[in-house]
Amino acid sequence: MSSTSKAPLPRIASGSRHLAAAATEWQATETPGFWIKPLLDDGAGGTTMLMRMDPGAFSPSHSHDRLEEILVLDGEFTDDDRTHKAGDYCLRAIGAPHVAATKTGCTMLVVYRK
Repeated sequence: MSSTSKAPLPRIASGSRHLAAAATEWQATETPGFWIKPLLDDGAGGTTMLMRMDPGAFSPSHSHDRLEEILVLDGEFTDDDRTHKAGDYCLRAIGAPHVAATKTGCTMLVVYRK
């Protein structure tokens, strides 16, 4: 059995759940030019979201207390190491400092894992 739910979805033990992410609103973050659409909150510190960065958005050096996975869906963003383009995947260790910036804007799938 499957069902359609509102964001973010919770962890599930069986079956399938579905979310029409395109129908959900972008939520502003504390960092100007950064927007999210939460998709999953597993209740154990793991989250999955869509993240949009407006053209020119910048976040100074910071780190996360969780493993970070990024898949660029469109546009491009730059961190300390390189410019990531559509289709690029980035895996960042817990506590790894980095900046996040984009000249063109981008949309990414971002996963945080404990």
